[in-house]
Amino acid sequence: MLLSERSRIQHCPACGSHVQYRIPPDDNRERAVCPACSRIHYENPLNVVGTLPVWNDQVLLCLRNIEPRRGFWTLPAGFMELGETTSQGALRETQEEAGAHIELGQLFSVMNVRQVGQVHLYYLAKLTDTHLDPGPETIEARLFSEAEIPWDQIAFRTVRETLKRYFEDRKRGQFGLHTADIE
Repeated sequence: MLLSERSRIQHCPACGSHVQYRIPPDDNRERAVCPACSRIHYENPLNVVGTLPVWNDQVLLCLRNIEPRRGFWTLPAGFMELGETTSQGALRETQEEAGAHIELGQLFSVMNVRQVGQVHLYYLAKLTDTHLDPGPETIEARLFSEAEIPWDQIAFRTVRETLKRYFEDRKRGQFGLHTADIE
């Protein structure tokens, strides 16, 4: 499934000419090809990286202050930047969104969101203290027990699925790596 026409490349980032979508020689997919400079532009998924920070039996959630889904709860996460690893991005996003101090744990969930061209990766994390200093993208950062989670106010399905799997694993006393395709 391709993303909508509106989100596709319109102009060559190298020379500014209007691109054409076609299958280049020695390829098997339609690509943005510049007829002026012959560059082929690949459109690849964006990585969203974040953490599932835990303090005793509580998890940290952030109330979004930005669209999409402003006013809904999420795990601290955001787009990975060039020049950083997934774990570095997850640490940065947790600091930026929640102002939380954490010890990063294992990669916990990988969620493919094909419809919007994203892959969401969440790491388990242990809060080293409960001091939170949310940044401008967050209205409030708060700890929730499982019974207190505002399930009907969770911003994204990837967050909901990650939280559900976390609480299931916690009950079993064993944490694995979870993958899912979100349609």
